[in-house]
Order: sequence, then C-alpha cells, then structure tokens
Amino acid sequence: MKTAIVYYSMSGNTKYVAGKVAAAGADLIEIAPEKKFPAKGLRKFLVGGRSAVTGATPALLPYEFKGSEYDRVVIATPVWASSPAPPLNTFIRDNREGLKDKKIALILCFRGGGADKAAAKVKELTGCGEFEAELVLVDPKKNAGYDVDKKIAGFVKKITE
Repeated sequence: MKTAIVYYSMSGNTKYVAGKVAAAGADLIEIAPEKKFPAKGLRKFLVGGRSAVTGATPALLPYEFKGSEYDRVVIATPVWASSPAPPLNTFIRDNREGLKDKKIALILCFRGGGADKAAAKVKELTGCGEFEAELVLVDPKKNAGYDVDKKIAGFVKKITE
C-alpha cells in the first residue's frame, strides 16, 4: 500500500515526527505557505492563531502530490488554536478529490491543547468518517525518547498492518 505523508511544520516538531514515520516506507511531502507565518513573539500567536481560527487557506509554494498514486495519506500538522495549521487547510481544499476513497491517518503535534478539536476539523475538511490511525504528541522534539518513539512505532504499526 503506497503512502504519502503530507506535512507542514513551523518549529520542526511535525517535521521530526513525519520523518520518523516516513522512514518506515512512505513518501514525504512538505507543504509551506508562500508567505511565512511569524515564527516568534506575540505576532506568532496573533497572526497564526487568527489564521487558524478563521480557517485561512494561504497560497502554498509548489509541491508534488498526485492523489491517484497513493492508497493512504497521512496528514501531519501542528495544532494552532485548536485547529490544523492553515497550510493544511489549503492542501486539503486543493486535493479533496485526490483524498477521496483513501485511507487517511492523522499526526498532531502541539505544546498547548486542542488536539481533539483539531482532529475533528481535519475530519470535516477531508470528509473521512474515521482516521485509520491517530498520533498525538506533545512537543515531540523536546520530549524525544522512549515514550515518543514507542508512540510513533505504534502508529506506524497501525498504518502498515
């Protein structure tokens, strides 16, 4: 079963996890907005949070994704204000047809809270009834070690069996 992991990462947490999952045999597809979000200070939270809450769909830099080539798509996103990061909104909107009839799995990375609400929003955006698997990690780079690796291994097992 061919798998794509589509991810956006600002601080590197989601990229870290997506890379570990992809090592089990998946294509890694990074998406990024044309205009970067502020990465620090108060503007990070004001601009990023407002964009997440409003469901913004920023223009993305070019990326390669052909939904017809994959059986499974893993969506990996940080959680911003109980929502997926806005670049994922754009990806899902632009590839909704290519995501139909695919197994969808979800990776959420965060420092605060709101993972359940973010997962529900991704479910709504993709139109999938249930995720094949979900992985929710709190600050995985900072907390790297046995527990994080064990959770990643469990997620990989669910999507490769």
